[in-house]
Amino acid sequence: MDKIVLKRGKVKSVRDLDVYKLAFNAAMEIFELTKGFPKEEKYSLIDQIRRSSRSVCANISESWRKRKYGKVFINKLSDASQEAAETQTWLEFLLSCKYMDKKSLMI
Repeated sequence: MDKIVLKRGKVKSVRDLDVYKLAFNAAMEIFELTKGFPKEEKYSLIDQIRRSSRSVCANISESWRKRKYGKVFINKLSDASQEAAETQTWLEFLLSCKYMDKKSLMI
């Protein structure tokens, strides 16, 4: 994964958040990694890991929009955390199925 230069300063948008940048880059790396996977995994492993990794960013964005409403904000961040955990599980399947090795999976 390319190194990310994180700037500190005023946050004007969700895209300024370090966590959003990291989640977005991880989702894009997963997308690139899964392009060459077997076709029989298209509607199972590939779709699932792409969906869950992208959902992390989507939930962070939704929480940003709801940040004035404490309970909703926390709920959306909890959803992002759950999607991140799901993505980690799918990454474990990638390793177990030998589609990737640990060294090449530096997410």
